[in-house]
Amino acid sequence: MKITEECISCGACVDTCPVAAIVEAGDKYKITDDCTECGACVDSCPVSAIVE
Repeated sequence: MKITEECISCGACVDTCPVAAIVEAGDKYKITDDCTECGACVDSCPVSAIVE
């Protein structure tokens, strides 16, 4: 999974991630190696900024 430049830093993905694999990275967020590719964050993003 990857968070693209379309990210608006709303934090919806952080609250949705079951393994806490999304962390703040400056003014955006990034997905760490702890990601299990479950896709929960993809569905939670209001601007479709997370891609597989």
